[in-house]
Amino acid sequence: MLVAERYEKIVELVNERGSIRVSELSELCQVTEETIRRDLDRLEQAGRLRRSHGGAVSVKDQHQQPEIPYFEREIVHAEEKKRIAQEAIGLIQPRDRILLDASSTAWYMAREMPDIPLTVLTNSIKVAMELAAKEKIEVISTGGSLAQRSLSFVGPLAERSLDAYHVDKAFLSCKGVHLERGISESNELQARVKHKMVGMADQVVVLADASKFGVQAFTHVSDLDGVGTIITDRRLPAETKRQFAERGIAVRTV
Repeated sequence: MLVAERYEKIVELVNERGSIRVSELSELCQVTEETIRRDLDRLEQAGRLRRSHGGAVSVKDQHQQPEIPYFEREIVHAEEKKRIAQEAIGLIQPRDRILLDASSTAWYMAREMPDIPLTVLTNSIKVAMELAAKEKIEVISTGGSLAQRSLSFVGPLAERSLDAYHVDKAFLSCKGVHLERGISESNELQARVKHKMVGMADQVVVLADASKFGVQAFTHVSDLDGVGTIITDRRLPAETKRQFAERGIAVRTV
């Protein structure tokens, strides 16, 4: 493969996936990781992608990044998300006040949640509907403007409604988890709601499969200082887990 062809393939893969790691590109392009890093540096200088910790992120339509439709998010890394959801449920105690965001992983949590005394605050229609059949769980919805692709409430009304509450534990997912730049989202409205969520909980638990590490999405949600625990899958490299542990963040792999 010629260098120019490799550049085009790299950009195509990054735009197709949104983000990709150096190790994956090395394998797909059949060159060393060092070569890929040099390629990414040149492509970033040309404005065709943005480097992230351990890989690259697409810059295609970044300022107007649409949310991924819910039915698509349900099937991407579904098995990992289900295991992460089960582990997260293990952190919940009877009579806890918890918050679940509008992520597909939070929906998996709601689906598998035992019917125990809980108060659950959410901006997700799907989470609220899943919990509606559980008699001992009190469900509070934020209200707000409906984001149709994610079936969630966002906007000023959703943000203001969160100001009225304080919870023991907030469980939320994101598009990117970066050691230096914290957690991030591709959609600004979702990022603003999640920023509020981080600030209203005694404990913040981030639910993120390993593909999201090293990624910096378009909109900043929170620094890692606000995060106490990350639950991810066993694909996360041991070195990355160690780096987060050094920051005082408990990382659980499932």
